[in-house]
Amino acid sequence: MSGIRVVVVEDEPIAAQAHASYLERLDGFEVSGSAPSCAEALRVIAREKPDLVLLDMRLPDGHGLELLHRMRAGGQLCDVIAVTSVRDVEVVRHAMAMGITHYLIKPFTFDAFRTKLENYRAYRSHLHQTGRTVPDAVAQSDVDHLFDLRSSANGAPATPKGISPETLQAVTQLLACAEAGLSAAEVAQSVGTSRVTARRYLEHLAQTGFAERRERYGHAGRPEVEYLRHGS
Repeated sequence: MSGIRVVVVEDEPIAAQAHASYLERLDGFEVSGSAPSCAEALRVIAREKPDLVLLDMRLPDGHGLELLHRMRAGGQLCDVIAVTSVRDVEVVRHAMAMGITHYLIKPFTFDAFRTKLENYRAYRSHLHQTGRTVPDAVAQSDVDHLFDLRSSANGAPATPKGISPETLQAVTQLLACAEAGLSAAEVAQSVGTSRVTARRYLEHLAQTGFAERRERYGHAGRPEVEYLRHGS
């Protein structure tokens, strides 16, 4: 498999240079272009046809989600990783619904960047290998393994039996991007599940060490349990 071709969409020159420099330090990636705006990004992506786009959400001529919508409408199906300081839960939710592979919040270390990109590379490699060995149709086990790898690329723990990779990914990224702890009811409303289901996923994340529990006070009656990413 050839190198993963990446376009960096970032309006801050120093940040764009840093992202390109990070990519050059990783095996299997190559920077094929960069753009500081939505308009320029559409031109560069159409010309370069990259495998992956690193996308800032705040651009001078529009929002990153608007750009993503125009990319999909134009038939650009490349993977997208958001690299942004935007922490709004609704933005995260819409980004996931539109197929964002991961949501990386600024500022971050090179180690955090490397981990996400290397996991993504492993997912791409297995996807490519599956396409070569099973060119016509995949078995359920093949699909399950690909979803597990994608969840790993998104920073989510591997999914045990009975846990949906998509729902786990949604809950994991909500916690990762939330500025404060979230209750099961708040997660259920954001993800679109029942409160009981949301609590099951939150408890799974707590048991695997990704999240931690704490009591939320300030209301009459018993304190409410909320969950936040471990170490937040």
